[in-house]
Amino acid sequence: MQEHLMRPATLPSWGQRTALRMLNLIGWNVYFQPLPGPHGIAVVYPHTSNIDFFVGLLAKWALALPFRWLAKDSLFRGPMGFIMRYWGGVAVDRSAPQGAIRRLAEDMLASKWFWLAITPEGTRGYRPYWKSGFYRIALAARVPVLLVSFDYGRKIVDVTRSITLSGDEAADMAAIAAVYEGVQARYPKDAAPIRLAEPGSDEARKQA
Repeated sequence: MQEHLMRPATLPSWGQRTALRMLNLIGWNVYFQPLPGPHGIAVVYPHTSNIDFFVGLLAKWALALPFRWLAKDSLFRGPMGFIMRYWGGVAVDRSAPQGAIRRLAEDMLASKWFWLAITPEGTRGYRPYWKSGFYRIALAARVPVLLVSFDYGRKIVDVTRSITLSGDEAADMAAIAAVYEGVQARYPKDAAPIRLAEPGSDEARKQA
């Protein structure tokens, strides 16, 4: 698959050009390919620094793609809820994960365009596995998974690679790990191994 380096001349929007120039100013570039359909999950990895948020926001503006993201439902109460939704936030009830996954899958497929960005590590600190929410939603909705990487070694946000899950967790996670091979986090020691919690473990039950 050919990768395309975004350049200001290809971007008609003033906002896109400005975002890309700001990225270039701090040494970053964006590689992209058209998304594989109108619905999907965008996995963002690795996520070990607050700087990831600002780099990702500039990349989102440069691409002019309205990715949405998850946050706990308590953050959407009152006037702040309007702002959170305007920014692309989607409220999720973490006390009922299975119900939330089902509703997200239904809402996604009912929308004309709905790509949901998820950081499967769930935290900037180290954890020994990925949270499985991205996997469950993608299977429930039968949508592709876009594998977005923030590579601090090359200073590249890569938005070119995607996979379709088979339902075989071991095989799917091995395929995902192969895509991310060589990608360098800002703080490598805090990057989570690319695997899900073992079936039947306490960690897996918490996410079931």
